[in-house]
Amino acid sequence: MLRRQVTQLSFLLLAASVLSAEEGFTKLFDGKSLDGWTLVGKTDAGYIIEDGNLICPEKGGGNLMSNKDYANFVLRFEFKMKADTNNGVGIRSPLNGHVSTLGMEIQIIDTTGPLYKDMKLRPEQLHGSVYDVIPARTGFFRPLGEWNEEEITANGRRIKVVLNGVIILDADLDMVKEPEVLKKHPGLARTTGRIGFLGHNSWIALRNIRIKPLP
Repeated sequence: MLRRQVTQLSFLLLAASVLSAEEGFTKLFDGKSLDGWTLVGKTDAGYIIEDGNLICPEKGGGNLMSNKDYANFVLRFEFKMKADTNNGVGIRSPLNGHVSTLGMEIQIIDTTGPLYKDMKLRPEQLHGSVYDVIPARTGFFRPLGEWNEEEITANGRRIKVVLNGVIILDADLDMVKEPEVLKKHPGLARTTGRIGFLGHNSWIALRNIRIKPLP
């Protein structure tokens, strides 16, 4: 009897911990529609919804941008890839224009497929990086076809990316000093903007997209 009570108590504590961890988050994607989003530069089918998931199909894409601006926030979502998936998360971006330079892009990419495996991408082009600017740690994906969990925190000048419970990037944007990089990426100076998913004509599935604004 005591063991059962301890088990029940442990379950309640775990449930309370999960609830606390999600406190303050709101859904950005309702699993049924693209309400709250604007698709810019649609390619082929753009983005579709299947079984409650947000899908960028093969040959689909464009920039699916939030209708709201966000300054400081924690963004959580899950994603599933195939070989050579290439997408990205735009943060603090304008609605139009090149997101990775006029805003910032946190890279989403698989490099195990034939397209990118031998391309010798630069470290700052790999998954979790502030694209073309600050490289992330690699090697923490789950197998292709399984769901990955990612959390992106933008808090002032600090950007942090957590992949499957592992911090793969934790950087201060002020560490970027090279004049040519700053000139190419004026978006590093932005303090607010849209969040977006940046489709590059390759398949990805997304779900459980939610956000918590920070002061």
